[in-house]
Amino acid sequence: PEESASQFAINRARFKLGGHAYRPRLEYYLEYDFVNSWLLDLRFTLRASEGLRLRVGQWKVPFNRARVDSSGKQQFVERSIVTPWFTLDRQQGGALFGRLWKQTRADSWYNLGAFTATGRGGTGSVGQPMVVGRWQWNLLERDLPFSQSDIGYRDKPAASVAVAGAGWRGPFTSFSSSGGGGLPGFPVGGSDTYEVRQAVLETAYQGRGLSWQQEMHWKTVDDTERDTVTDMTGWYAQLGFFFHTLFPAFPKALEIGLRWAEVDPDTTTGGDLEQETTLVFNWFFSGHRNKLTLDLSYLTQTTEVVRESSNRARFQWDWSF
Repeated sequence: PEESASQFAINRARFKLGGHAYRPRLEYYLEYDFVNSWLLDLRFTLRASEGLRLRVGQWKVPFNRARVDSSGKQQFVERSIVTPWFTLDRQQGGALFGRLWKQTRADSWYNLGAFTATGRGGTGSVGQPMVVGRWQWNLLERDLPFSQSDIGYRDKPAASVAVAGAGWRGPFTSFSSSGGGGLPGFPVGGSDTYEVRQAVLETAYQGRGLSWQQEMHWKTVDDTERDTVTDMTGWYAQLGFFFHTLFPAFPKALEIGLRWAEVDPDTTTGGDLEQETTLVFNWFFSGHRNKLTLDLSYLTQTTEVVRESSNRARFQWDWSF
């Protein structure tokens, strides 16, 4: 029998505060979640130069673009099915980062950090802290900020190619805004239970109303207690376009986009894929600060026994002030 369900809720209600203290070179940022009563971000950044900055506190680990993109600057109502499997989410720690060779062919961002590997709130203990490295090449000599949709109709396109890697040893194999957790089949363990290694290859582009971003993930979980090693992969690609740039009669505020995503939880086992296809319509009243989003998804989950599918529709008003 077919089942249907509907839900209306305030998905996010957050307070954000940022600026500089004493001098412009010392920046701070705070973000608090009123829905769950969580402190999400509290970070301090010391800017020595364009190419050298030090950040300490709690914030989203700079691993992959989709998770670093603010929830208020997304192209879809939520991130793809890939995110729960591969995100490093928020952690406590410190990082060195900066922009090198600005506005040259080698224009790049680097980021090197060490984190607790205990997630938001920092509970529990780990055998080895989380070490993260990321390199982003701005191949068109222009920086592409962490924000989705080309709402500014860039006359001069911006694009990036990035690679990142991370590793830690501890009780957690996944992270979310709730903190540390366990992927399916990997319950939360002790400080030395799981040795995790993962990497991502990412591309992104925005220009003349067209936006693109894509990520390919690899992850290995070594369960030291059960003496098993599991390799998993995942990818997504999303494309958005303001058709007004080609057809002036088309509403200027309307963007249409598509996203495809897939997760393979165990590459040695067949018939266990998760897949997503989502169509999105965005109507921008004032950029990402005031917009309506409707997305329609077709989701499938395959097991050795059955292939289950579902349809999902989500409508959201995103308003920031």
